[in-house]
Amino acid sequence: MVLTMFLLGLLYVVFVAVLIAAGARAVVVLVIAAGFLLVQYFFSDKIALYAMGGREVSPQEAPQLHAVIDRLSALADMPKPRVAVADSDVPNAFATGRNQKNSVVCVTTGLLRRLDPPELEGVLAHEMSHVAHRDVAVMTIASFLGVVAGLMTRFALYAGLGRNRDNQGGLPIGLIIVLVSTIVYCVSFVLTRLLSRYRELAADRAGAYLTQRPSALASALTKVSGEIARIPTRDLREAQSFNAFYFAPALNRASVATLFATHPPLEKRLEQLARISGELGREA
Repeated sequence: MVLTMFLLGLLYVVFVAVLIAAGARAVVVLVIAAGFLLVQYFFSDKIALYAMGGREVSPQEAPQLHAVIDRLSALADMPKPRVAVADSDVPNAFATGRNQKNSVVCVTTGLLRRLDPPELEGVLAHEMSHVAHRDVAVMTIASFLGVVAGLMTRFALYAGLGRNRDNQGGLPIGLIIVLVSTIVYCVSFVLTRLLSRYRELAADRAGAYLTQRPSALASALTKVSGEIARIPTRDLREAQSFNAFYFAPALNRASVATLFATHPPLEKRLEQLARISGELGREA
């Protein structure tokens, strides 16, 4: 994860250097992108809940859900996140918020109906690991370069590819910006997806050690993946845009290249949990 973040930072430095060398007026685009970054960073919990139709619930409304999160918060020695439920038949969960004090864990009604208590605890431990690792902040910062590159491409296209040329009659500055921005966006996209897969494996690992029941998390992963396959494709397509947030991705078909996936393959996640189960068994 550190190596991936370093490569993203290096890519950002090269991108800015090329823009300056090309004489582009990148300041406006950078300011706009920074504004988007700040909004996403400080209001990620509210934005995600609104987009996914989640609402916060009280202990009286969801006593079992609150009881599990209370227990996990005590085990992890972290502040209790806000608890929310989204009315969706797609069995899934997500966590968002820039830090532990401004976090929310949300589960769908479909997940609550399908999982037994140990499996639910495993999923919630996974999501709370995302909170503990500040994964939302990490992914927001990591995606900043891709946002800048995308905005720069649009800026250059609106300004006109052939309007400005350098004094030697070389390539249009706009065309240079578009080419560089496109390359940067593509590389940033791949690196960010790689980072997303790493954070999912890290959350699985931390969640398994927190509950000391990796088999329950493995069972939840298997059950959720199988149940998602039975959900109508139309409903899954509506949820697909939130894959990066979810415990398990929607429409994660084998035809989709692993390079562009937000989550590791199910087999890899289960293999890791099996290894942890073996480690815990030896320690016992």
